[in-house]
Amino acid sequence: MMLSVNGIDLHVEQQGAGSPALVLLHYWGGSSHTWRHVICRLTSDFRTVAIDQRGWGRSAAPEGGYALADMADDAQAVVEALDLERYILVGHSMGGKVAQLLASRRPRGLVGVVLIAPAPPLPLGLPLAVREGMVRAYDTRESIVATVDQVLAPDGLDPDDLDAVVADSLAGAAGAKEAWPLSTSQENIVAALERIEVPVFILSGEHDRVDPPEVLERELLPRLAQAQMHVLPQVGHLLPYEAPEEIADLMRAFALSLTGADPTRPLCYWCGMSLAAVPSARLGQKRLGSSPERATIEKTERDEDARYV
Repeated sequence: MMLSVNGIDLHVEQQGAGSPALVLLHYWGGSSHTWRHVICRLTSDFRTVAIDQRGWGRSAAPEGGYALADMADDAQAVVEALDLERYILVGHSMGGKVAQLLASRRPRGLVGVVLIAPAPPLPLGLPLAVREGMVRAYDTRESIVATVDQVLAPDGLDPDDLDAVVADSLAGAAGAKEAWPLSTSQENIVAALERIEVPVFILSGEHDRVDPPEVLERELLPRLAQAQMHVLPQVGHLLPYEAPEEIADLMRAFALSLTGADPTRPLCYWCGMSLAAVPSARLGQKRLGSSPERATIEKTERDEDARYV
């Protein structure tokens, strides 16, 4: 559906039911579609709200207004328009930095934050020449595939997922593509993190070349009063594509921990793990085999792909 907020139209995908709701913010180059593998594993338990951030997906693309505050304003306006009483912000990469800023405002109804391979609060530490080169990274299919192979997901993506990444990246507006590497990534929001008062769960990929675990451990984790971090093995920066089962399991565990749920109860019918076991588990080594649940998930993903197109 389309929501008119802050003078522009934003495309928002809603599925499922249950509280707290999960508000999903994608990476630079993505869209709400980035989350589809994760969403289909969570909608039996939670309401999911995935936003195409301005300039991406099917949302409007203003000429300017791509600062962190603009994107945080958009997400907050969507939450208010949908009247979400209790929700968790989930941000990936660029969306993770947006989520940090929004959480620092202590908005009504926010109960937790999940940061997936998030951009740290400090300016991106790359020379201007390199950042200028990033602007052209999403110009063609060839440049996008090279960026995925060399930077975003060096361990590889499923061919269908690679096609989805290419489609999203090509669809981005010029202003959105330029703003992140040239200006928005350079914003310093370290001081704002002191105002975050809800629990924060950070997820990082062992092979992430964009925001490596050691960078997050140094620049982000110590600045959050209530935070824990989990590193998923053998994956890179595009965790919603590379490890959707693991992300869904961990997000479910985190959400249940905020509701006072019994930590010994199974998290879900396909993983069988308890809430207490999740923090130390190396879920990246687990993959679902053939099962009725797997078939149901794959059918849901096919239906969502068809609806997106």
